Amino acid sequence: MQRTGKRGLVTAALTVLVLVLGLVAALTRHEPGPTRYLTDDRGRALFLHGLNTSGSAKGDPDRLPWITEDDVQAEYDAMGTNFVRFLIQWQALEPEEGVYDEAYLDAVAERVEWYADRGYHVLLDMHQDLYGRHTSPEEHSGNGAPEWATHNDGLRVESHEMWELVYLEPGVVRSFDHFWGTTGEHPGLMDAYADAWRHVAERFSGHPAVIGYDLMNEPFGGSLQGPDFEAGPLAELYRRSVARVREVDQDTWIFVEGQAVGVNWGLPSFLPRLDDPREGEPRIVYAPHMYALPMDLGQPYEGAALERIDASVELWSRNVRVVGERLEAPIVLGEFGLDMSGPGAPEFVSRMLAETESMAAGRVYWSNDHDGWGPWEERAEGEDLTPGPLAHVMNRAYPRAVAGRPLELGPHDADGALSVRYAENGASGATELYLPEDVFGQGFDLTVDTPAGDDGWTSRWDGGRRILHVTVTGAADGDETVLTVAPS
Repeated sequence: MQRTGKRGLVTAALTVLVLVLGLVAALTRHEPGPTRYLTDDRGRALFLHGLNTSGSAKGDPDRLPWITEDDVQAEYDAMGTNFVRFLIQWQALEPEEGVYDEAYLDAVAERVEWYADRGYHVLLDMHQDLYGRHTSPEEHSGNGAPEWATHNDGLRVESHEMWELVYLEPGVVRSFDHFWGTTGEHPGLMDAYADAWRHVAERFSGHPAVIGYDLMNEPFGGSLQGPDFEAGPLAELYRRSVARVREVDQDTWIFVEGQAVGVNWGLPSFLPRLDDPREGEPRIVYAPHMYALPMDLGQPYEGAALERIDASVELWSRNVRVVGERLEAPIVLGEFGLDMSGPGAPEFVSRMLAETESMAAGRVYWSNDHDGWGPWEERAEGEDLTPGPLAHVMNRAYPRAVAGRPLELGPHDADGALSVRYAENGASGATELYLPEDVFGQGFDLTVDTPAGDDGWTSRWDGGRRILHVTVTGAADGDETVLTVAPS
């Protein structure tokens, strides 16, 4: 979503609450299932930590983010991130029906390489807000769908200071209804969208840095909401898109989201389990967003609102894990964020980082822009990037990859120590721990407790990238190892 000037949709909130309140209790009584992980080609469990790149692409004439290659390096140097949710748009990919813009994909691929050269995992996100800018003649709101795929039947679409209210404009609702097949008048749109994903997947299949495809940002059902939407046309779009992707790409992870309204606030999604036709284990990821409702309504993370916001986070966490179990999918938080100049903002980001660590979930902050939400201070043209409050919070010790089945990620204690407990499961290679300079700049002490003994492990420190590699050899399947790193 667009996040500048973020305020709440009170009307939509009440509507959703009426629709699903009777179902929430039944769903949340279920216990979340076993933790699942994304894995790499060596079987290591991956922990994804990064930023969305970027909201600026929505308004850019070429639909590309503001970044340069030097800026990607600056991001790594400031935060040690290993993941990026990279925005792409259907209108840029397929400006004419059935005609794909290869120059646009070339530009995306160039930027993917910038991240690949620095060891990042890249998620390509087909982004939309308000369906697309062509819902109104003035093109005043939205991004995503091309003009040829937009049919609002001449209905009104007015702009609003609270931009999310544009979702309720008749022309936007009708455009979504045509896309989802609710009207029955433009039945080819979902297939065209799935075909566009096939084209993207064919281009990036086998790319070592491209870890996944996020099929649609924050889906909205138009006049169809709740279970009828998620278990109906949204699930059908996902099935078609997954099938098209698997025709050309058997290995990349496919990320799915529930409807944005309500789910972002902590209410459960009603997405059904989705089959993955690839050979081997399915590679479907549940990637919800999180914008706590009290904060969407303008309340800061301080004072009397703290308890309400923490309760919202806990509700979101529990329902996300329940849905993840239904989908039999690992979890990645695809968006969370706020204006970093507001009271309690760094503390809220820390709260969400700790929550995702307790869930063993990846996380992607919204976003890396220069709009007050991102990690950078304002800069004059030509000046270097200067890390701001968000960068300091995001620059956090974490396990980038674990060579086994993770059992416990120890909390960051008062001294900044990080611990990881895992069981051997046939994964190969090293466990990788990122150790930020502001905590570990004077060195670190590593303790390895493993049945393989003191001679059964080795370590290597990459000071340039601040990554500690620990390789355990000689341990048997099921054996548990605990790694603890404390600043000297």
